[in-house]
Amino acid sequence: MTKRDIAGYLGIDTKTLYSWEKNKPNLYKTVMKGLAFDEILSFTEVSYEKAKMIKEKFDNKKYKRQIYDSKRYGWVH
Repeated sequence: MTKRDIAGYLGIDTKTLYSWEKNKPNLYKTVMKGLAFDEILSFTEVSYEKAKMIKEKFDNKKYKRQIYDSKRYGWVH
């Protein structure tokens, strides 16, 4: 995300964001960390949903049977 994107997201002018970076570094850092946290949270939610889908696939009895058969007879569909 560019500084222009960030300013638009926050509803401020890009000059304001640059001013915070120069004159109010703690405010700027807090805003940037908050945005980074939101990005990490979104990534975590997507990862969780993918993990849940994988778990559901492994919980599927047909898939368990395929694994059992592959161990016993080689891969069987």
